[in-house]
This record gives sequence, structure tokens and C-alpha cells, in this order.
Amino acid sequence: MVKASKGLRTGTRDKLSKPFKSKYTITPYLREFGVGDKVIIRPNPESHKGMPHFRFLGSVGAVTGRRGDAYVVDVLAGNKKKSIIARPEHLKPLPKR
Repeated sequence: MVKASKGLRTGTRDKLSKPFKSKYTITPYLREFGVGDKVIIRPNPESHKGMPHFRFLGSVGAVTGRRGDAYVVDVLAGNKKKSIIARPEHLKPLPKR
């Protein structure tokens, strides 16, 4: 027998899927964020490039910089600060109150 692969998207058939009739839009790819903006991490399954790990889904963090087309987001995971590099289609601006 061959050993099963354990890639980043292993076991995510339902976790990282979108409804069949969901419409593709270009808007999330063109979003701009500034340093200090609060964002929600929501991986977009139709774009594999620059996708953060599923464990950070729903995390709120602050943008601290850019790396090419992607943004560096600082998130608290437990009691440690993690830096996540994600492209704009995987980030959502936190609504202002």
C-alpha cells in the first residue's frame, strides 16, 4: 500500500468548499488594506494562492505590512502572536461600529 499524503487541504472537502451556484467576483482580489486595519481571516476556496491555514478561519488580526501582493497580519493564537501572510481575497475588513 501507498502512504496517504497529508497536504494542507487534506480532509477539507466540506470545510473549504463554496456553494455550487456562488458567483465569482473580482472585487475581493482588488481590496486594499492599510497598516493597522483590522481584518477577519476567511480563506476563499476558489483561490489556492496565498491561502492561510484553516486553523486561522474567523481570526481577527491587524495588518502590519505587505509582502508583494499579500498582506502580513498579526493574530493571537492562544497566547502567542502569529504572523500570517495572506492575499486580499482571503481577508475581509472588520465592520466599523
